[in-house]
Amino acid sequence: MKLAPFVAILAALAVPLSAVAKDDPAAPRRITLKPIQFVEYDLANGLHVILHENHTSPVIATYVLYHVGSKNERADRTGFAHFFEHLMFEGSDNIPRGKIDKYVSGAGGNLNASTSFDQTDYFFNLPSNELKLALWIESERMMHSKIDEVGVETQRKVVKEEKRMRYDNQPYGSLFEELSKLVFAGTPYAWVPIGSVQYIDQATIQEFRDFYKTYYLPNNATLAIAGDFDLDKTKKLVEEYFGPIPKGPDIKRPEFHLTDPTSPVTHDVAKPNTPLNATMHAWHAVPETNPDSYALQLLGDILSTGRSSRLYKRLVEKEQAALNVEAFPFLLENGGLLGVFATGQHGVSLDELDKLIDEEVEKLKAEGVTAEEYRKALNQEEAEFASGFGTMATRARNLARYHVFYGDTNLINTELDRYFAVKREDIQRVAKEYLGKEKMFTLRYPAAGAPAPEAPAAK
Repeated sequence: MKLAPFVAILAALAVPLSAVAKDDPAAPRRITLKPIQFVEYDLANGLHVILHENHTSPVIATYVLYHVGSKNERADRTGFAHFFEHLMFEGSDNIPRGKIDKYVSGAGGNLNASTSFDQTDYFFNLPSNELKLALWIESERMMHSKIDEVGVETQRKVVKEEKRMRYDNQPYGSLFEELSKLVFAGTPYAWVPIGSVQYIDQATIQEFRDFYKTYYLPNNATLAIAGDFDLDKTKKLVEEYFGPIPKGPDIKRPEFHLTDPTSPVTHDVAKPNTPLNATMHAWHAVPETNPDSYALQLLGDILSTGRSSRLYKRLVEKEQAALNVEAFPFLLENGGLLGVFATGQHGVSLDELDKLIDEEVEKLKAEGVTAEEYRKALNQEEAEFASGFGTMATRARNLARYHVFYGDTNLINTELDRYFAVKREDIQRVAKEYLGKEKMFTLRYPAAGAPAPEAPAAK
């Protein structure tokens, strides 16, 4: 699992190791990981609960995933999901304002939250004797979080400052915002989770309360707990804290699909704080649950992961045209993209960067990948998969996301089989299918003060 969730991938991809190794001797040997045991069930109100009991260390991790992200927003109210990530720390009817972080840190724990296009999540890491504290806080936030003028005004200022510091004032800080606008135009993925400050300013207190009542429901949430706890006692605690919360109406999910362009699209972004020429090539890709998602992940690894990757060897080492280069699949619930981003050396033109990237992509499409590249990419995915078995926090997170987006919680134990089911020819096939020249979006950042590049206007 990479940057997003999954639903159900064709069972044919879950091929036993013996079959994979027999079909392609280039596949490396697999490591053996002890399966992660878990229990999952639903409360009467629709809350899905996943419990992974592990007594290795006296710690627990709780993770609550709400199936709501920026794609659930109105186009004239972007930023709501992210705003609520902040607002949920204001307190509740029974938790004084600003006390949540103090309660958790005072108990020897830590907390955080995040918002993406498809989800908003909250987690606590605490000593195992503080499980009640975590469950109490999360149930309070779900049942009656404090949504009032004081909290809204406080968080408006926080979000505005975050946008200024992390996006507006950073070189290339608008890159993903511009990329989403370009590649996902006409869909709810066309805006990023940080949203637009103007819409947060325009929103009324009732709009914020309506968003909370619509999405912060037990039947739109998954609670995963991993760590040092007693299973039967924890089940009783979960029922005690979350059982009384009433079930809400069913959530209406946005339905949309991406339409490929019929000719290349190029857009230049001129910013006064851009130090060096930079370019992004992007193509539409599949949702995370599509069988081709695994071949696309391996394709990204082969193109740019490590100093032996194709793009690094060509652009950074051989030509010395780029300071860095990265290829990444960004796969979401309803679609995705595969992007290649390069920052040029001083004096290297955008046209030169674009030409070098095009040549390497076309070469891979024409010649396929080598046995060595294939083995290395699988090893990289295997190492990343194994790291997901590490902390209780990563286990809780992965369990919840496999359930919500893939409909199969046990993928935490079996998903690696799907990477090993990918053949070398599959990687070449997806490159040919998705990385067509006529389907390409190019987003370019000319260095400040450089002559304006010649490029076709965005279509």
